[in-house]
Amino acid sequence: MGLGLAAALFFSRQDARAGQAPVNLGSARSFAVIAFNTITNPTGGGTIAGDVGISPGIAFDRGTPPVIVKGEIHVNDAVATQAMADLTIAYNDAAGRPGAASATADIGGQTLAPGLYKSPSSLAVTGNLTLDAQGDSNAVWIFQMASTLTVANNGQVILLNGAKACNVFWQVGSAASLGLNAVFKGDMLAAAAITLQPGARLDGRAFSVGAAVTLNGNAIAKQPPQFTDQPWRILLMK
Repeated sequence: MGLGLAAALFFSRQDARAGQAPVNLGSARSFAVIAFNTITNPTGGGTIAGDVGISPGIAFDRGTPPVIVKGEIHVNDAVATQAMADLTIAYNDAAGRPGAASATADIGGQTLAPGLYKSPSSLAVTGNLTLDAQGDSNAVWIFQMASTLTVANNGQVILLNGAKACNVFWQVGSAASLGLNAVFKGDMLAAAAITLQPGARLDGRAFSVGAAVTLNGNAIAKQPPQFTDQPWRILLMK
């Protein structure tokens, strides 16, 4: 009985620690930005570390000076079409995960353990949101919201104790917006438009399933490379 109880406790802890499986992006994984119709960059400048795709749209206005793309550009070709198809599957997967914990309308100022969180309406990040992996480098966060995602000016997502941006997913029911000088982590999968204001940085992906992506000279880097908010890693990125 003692051994059986110990084994049961061990496996239950392992299951709890495993938590959510990552959202499978399929062929979209190599992309940093995907839009349904257009990608624009009114202010010009910025960098995108990863591939860029548009499907079925054909408009990519890189701005002046043009945004630097450190990857391939696919405009309504077979690769972009497949990436959008895989992205749609990924979006539906993220949206359909059951058993989410309730999230407050503004999760700024909070520290959240790995898991699945849901807002029945919009979701905001005002100030700093800390995601604490508690030593589990495979920890996954999935945020579901029926409406908008709004990250306030200077809002930040901070990763601690082994948390990785590549394991953070934001399923947005409508539009997403990153405010001035916001520092955001994770993959945004939005049903509508995504807008990054000047100075905003995204360590992750900006994917719009049904509309446009608007840049303003931002730095976007798909993950991996995987990193956490450790000072020596930040210095290496500069």
